[in-house]
Amino acid sequence: MRIESIQLQRKSPFMKDYLQQDKDIMRFFDYQPLLDFKNRLQDVYKRTYKRKELSHALYEMNQTWGAEEQALHNIERLQDEHAVVIIGGQQAGLLSGPTYTINKIISIIQLANQQEKELEVPVIPVFWIAGEDHDFAEINHVNIVENGHVKKHQLNQFVQERIPVSDIQIDSPLAKKWIDELFVHLQETKNTKSLYETVHRCLNKSKTYVDFFARVINDLFSDEGLVLVDSNHSYLRKIESDYFKVLINQQENLAKEIYETTHSVRQSGYALSIEPKVDDAHLFYHFNGERILLSRETEDKWVGKLDDLVLTTDELNNIAEQKPHLLSNNVLSRPLMQEMLFPTLAFIGGWGEISYWSVLKNAFHILDLKMPPVVPRLSFSYVDRKIAKQIEKYSLHYEKIISQGIYEERVNWLNSQPAYPTNVVAEQIKKDIKEIHRPLRKIAEKISPNLKELSETNVDYIQKNIDFLARSIKNELENTYKEELLNFAAIQMHLYPKNQLQERTLNILQFLNDYNKSFLKELSQETLPFTEEHFLVFL
Repeated sequence: MRIESIQLQRKSPFMKDYLQQDKDIMRFFDYQPLLDFKNRLQDVYKRTYKRKELSHALYEMNQTWGAEEQALHNIERLQDEHAVVIIGGQQAGLLSGPTYTINKIISIIQLANQQEKELEVPVIPVFWIAGEDHDFAEINHVNIVENGHVKKHQLNQFVQERIPVSDIQIDSPLAKKWIDELFVHLQETKNTKSLYETVHRCLNKSKTYVDFFARVINDLFSDEGLVLVDSNHSYLRKIESDYFKVLINQQENLAKEIYETTHSVRQSGYALSIEPKVDDAHLFYHFNGERILLSRETEDKWVGKLDDLVLTTDELNNIAEQKPHLLSNNVLSRPLMQEMLFPTLAFIGGWGEISYWSVLKNAFHILDLKMPPVVPRLSFSYVDRKIAKQIEKYSLHYEKIISQGIYEERVNWLNSQPAYPTNVVAEQIKKDIKEIHRPLRKIAEKISPNLKELSETNVDYIQKNIDFLARSIKNELENTYKEELLNFAAIQMHLYPKNQLQERTLNILQFLNDYNKSFLKELSQETLPFTEEHFLVFL
């Protein structure tokens, strides 16, 4: 396996300034992302954590999901008062979801390994599964490349709206059929049979889609000591009880600071995808099997987003104390809860996550916390050997393909082939015909207005026929170069599918089928610089 770093040609202002640690953006964070680990470690040691209770909850979860000894040992190590974690998370996508989930996990493992050597304290990789998220449509499919196109394979299980993913029971017959149909579309390799059996084994031992996700991840990273946590697990909710009460009783201050900081970030010229309001509770209440977003209408009145429930502050505090499993965090309170639970050395996130973390610094401070260093995850494109050969054959550049796609190179290549200046010739002929036709149009104009209109229609008709002939020639030539054009399409679909980074679209399944999971282990044990924008991983 060979790894090369490249620069992406298209960067958001936020991404550009954060990578350069520009003061305009860094004022919204407590630490520089990669330079303040020693200072952060001392700040973590100033606080206390429910380490024993947390370790017990994590042990129960991971043992249930079939975690290997390395992960269970890391959970035991978490009870050490000097132990810290590198943490990040994602939704529980089918077969891990888009490859950015895999890339994030690799980032967490790499940074944990690097900092354990650097700081000489236990640094544990933790992946936070967002089990309370309720948009099943976001995770119920995988994308793979088929015949030069990205094909979406969707598991069409009916799910009631707003049910947390960790509560969705798997329709096993439907899921097994979905897996079988998916594997039909994979090219048979020496890895296919064992991969197929592994996926079915993970499914057969799972009750929910979070279970399925966790078992798949544990199989892929079995030797890396990765600790998984379902953010919606009842064991965790019990530990979070007191922390929910903190969020409830500080709602007014938290919501105000988040709202005002969002405005400040936007005034600094950065786009954000969030729209917080001053009455947001940043909490969900689980009612009648659904997850309902709360807001605070008055000091003592909390209401559901759709006005489907009303709670008093005392009632909400009682729920937090006695039935914490009925509460969950939204995207902006989850980082706060995470910080109260885990002795966090650093958080690893994608660019979208880092942008909304930028509005939380003052919210952390209200709770007498500091925002941990926020480290951009490593970004990878996996390069298939056949694709690499095609790129070399056509003398293409990876940076341009991954930033812009391959359309321009495809057109240029076609135009460079013998006898292909068809468009140029056609345009010149159309100009010549229009000029030659001019005297006839002049005569028609002098004779009759109707003939003038007819003459103009006539020249348009002739030119359209030339266009038709040019298109026919082009289609015939494209058919002649069909194999080469399919090669260009394959390059596009593997490295810039749907005009975006591979990791945002494709699932890891095809790469596992072609190369088996050993490349993930090898990549996890690398020591890559987190200052680089993107890496090519040549398989």
